[in-house]
Amino acid sequence: MIRTGDTIHNPVTGERITFHATSADTNGESVVIECTVQPDGFVAATHLHPSQSERFAVIDGRLGIKVGKENRTLGQGEIAVVEPGTPHRFWNAGEDEVRFVCEVRPALQFESLLETMFALAEDGRTNRKGMPNPLRLAVIARAHFETVQLPHPPAWLQRAGLALAAPLGRALGYGPTYTPEVTAPAIPAV
Repeated sequence: MIRTGDTIHNPVTGERITFHATSADTNGESVVIECTVQPDGFVAATHLHPSQSERFAVIDGRLGIKVGKENRTLGQGEIAVVEPGTPHRFWNAGEDEVRFVCEVRPALQFESLLETMFALAEDGRTNRKGMPNPLRLAVIARAHFETVQLPHPPAWLQRAGLALAAPLGRALGYGPTYTPEVTAPAIPAV
């Protein structure tokens, strides 16, 4: 469970997130994170939040962001707001790290989704784009469908596909969240 001050890292996408305010802190009204993205780093996929807004405020560096069909590059002090239902993605548009504060309203399951996807990447369970295998993704996507969706195909078709694929993923043992594997320390030979 994410708490204020926790930091998570995605080695595949180059994102590092520190939680400034969690759903628990705000009674579910918002999640506030500070995100640092390495050069050539990116969010895993173009996506939309059906009922959440997302506000990006750049602290340092250059943030590339596509909102709908518009590409923008934001610098220090610049802000972009993504309204609910709007497809978007972001990436580091500079040669140095980009650092920004992101506020998502309402919180819904945003923290759980980030924690799951980042833990999978940390454990080497995603592809080079930061996505897990399709059946594991179906289980995660179905559980977080009110938080995040793909812009295409239409939501009804995504829902139908997930209704078929998610039970297969569950049968293989995949869950809607992921806890990193903990290995026991090696015991030295005597």
